Amino acid sequence: MAKLIGIARAIKVRGPLEELSEVGVSVDGGLELDRRGRVKGAQVTVLAREDWEAACAETGEPLAWITRRANLYVEGIDLPRVAGARLRIGDVVLEVKQETDPCSRMEEARPGLRAALEPDWRGGVRCDVLTGGILTLGASVENLD
Repeated sequence: MAKLIGIARAIKVRGPLEELSEVGVSVDGGLELDRRGRVKGAQVTVLAREDWEAACAETGEPLAWITRRANLYVEGIDLPRVAGARLRIGDVVLEVKQETDPCSRMEEARPGLRAALEPDWRGGVRCDVLTGGILTLGASVENLD
């Protein structure tokens, strides 16, 4: 079964990520207190463990998932790689808007990481919230399309 294995938010730009066991998610604000929550087209970012580990393997060094600076970390599911696809995580429904393009911060974390995240949307997906709710670690994850 696919599940949610990590939750994180950054309260300010370039600020540290805070890992959580539970968080409220709303249509208007994304993850509660997250700096990107009100940015349509990028309210919530989702990263798959399998993609992250493949990218790290290419760099030769395992790194903590929060290095990617994603909000949600899931396992056991192939994330959709097309805009308009929908994901359900617990009671929360997300709509994929685009790929989360790897940025220069990935190179700062580990040389070669940015390039390792570029193929096949490995860096995750940016989503908008269609249905809000409370997310808790261990919540089930499914593709709705």
